Amino acid sequence: MKGDLKKWFMEVGERSLRDVGISKGQIVLDFGSGSGNYTIPAARIVGEEGRVYALDKDRRDLDKLMQKAESEGLKNIERMETSGKLKIDLEDESVDVVLLYDILHYYYFPKAGHRRKLLREVYRILKPSALLSVYPTHLESHMHPKLEDVKREINHANFHLERKYSAILIHEKTLEKGQVLNFRKATENNKGNWGKMFVPE
Repeated sequence: MKGDLKKWFMEVGERSLRDVGISKGQIVLDFGSGSGNYTIPAARIVGEEGRVYALDKDRRDLDKLMQKAESEGLKNIERMETSGKLKIDLEDESVDVVLLYDILHYYYFPKAGHRRKLLREVYRILKPSALLSVYPTHLESHMHPKLEDVKREINHANFHLERKYSAILIHEKTLEKGQVLNFRKATENNKGNWGKMFVPE
């Protein structure tokens, strides 16, 4: 487990997030960042010209994240401590990529209305045609929303599914192969077609 984390931070993390679509100079929001498993490699990728917002309600995890950032000399990470309210304190159309990794499940968002509100906020802060990357986890239990339901909710929030693929990711301190879903924010040019662009599995 510890070896997996080291491997993630040393080599796998940046490669995986580049494959997701993160690139130099971008503004990224890691929603539910925890202690920085995705924030740190994302910050390395975007570099000094970019910025990564690490949003979480666990102050101790954010403290650990910022300690890691300081030890690596990363100055492009901004912590965003939240009380859990579904309001993202960022300007409209100010973000290039939002990561929702291990977030859209029963433990964090038990009600569909809460997920819809989160997705509205994500839509608001993303730039036109920006990227929403989702790593859906814990959707196999009867208590949790099903994967198809989550896809449909994202689709109804004016995002279209651009790509789905397998990637090596870190989950609960262990490297695992998981399915990543990349959505694009619908623009005025494609908003009328976004529903047609979604093809369920």
